[in-house]
Amino acid sequence: MIDAQQLQRILEGALMAAGKPLTLAQLAELFDEQQRPAANEIRDALAQIERDCEGRGYELKVVASGYRFQVREEFAPWVGRLWDEKPQRYSRALLETLALIAYRQPITRGDIEEIRGVAVSSHIVKTLLEREWVRVVGHKDVPGRPAMYATTRQFLDYFNLSNLDELPSLAEIADLDSLNSELQFDKDNLAEASAESNTAEAEAEAEAEAEAEAEAEAEAEAKLVDEDDTMTEIKH
Repeated sequence: MIDAQQLQRILEGALMAAGKPLTLAQLAELFDEQQRPAANEIRDALAQIERDCEGRGYELKVVASGYRFQVREEFAPWVGRLWDEKPQRYSRALLETLALIAYRQPITRGDIEEIRGVAVSSHIVKTLLEREWVRVVGHKDVPGRPAMYATTRQFLDYFNLSNLDELPSLAEIADLDSLNSELQFDKDNLAEASAESNTAEAEAEAEAEAEAEAEAEAEAEAKLVDEDDTMTEIKH
């Protein structure tokens, strides 16, 4: 039989080694069926581990995908220097789009454009999908059946949220800058990043439009060639 102290040590080791959040079910699977602790025993052990982390540079955090160890936010500026690469920067347009999806989900691209008053770049949608912060959850029952977007567990994990109820209420947010603070976006880099990312988005859009035009021209040329071949065959 595993005692409470040994259970805590096993759970600590598993969470440290996993490098990702683990659910209660995943933690329970660490044990043979005969020795498997009850769910409430695992919860009690995790609660004790959380208390033991008080005053340390890391904490046990509950996010959407489960439990994980992470560096406390106040020590991130120092710990972050272990990595040479700079944190990813995102434009204001991307953050506004993500915020609308988070608060109005499920929502279509057209709905977002209507609220923002400007077109949503395909590059923004692609970035959010590639980051796995949003996903398509269905299609709106209107002509064209546009995709409807919602946030994912990865979105919640990234922003240290266990569920959408932990998002700051709209009444608490005066503008996007407040949202950046609440969701721990890098405000110092936001202004600089906005210009860089907007340029990248514009370039991506222009490239996509150029490719579409080239494809259309190629199709038209191919059609003309087919018509010429057909006329030649008729004459013969």
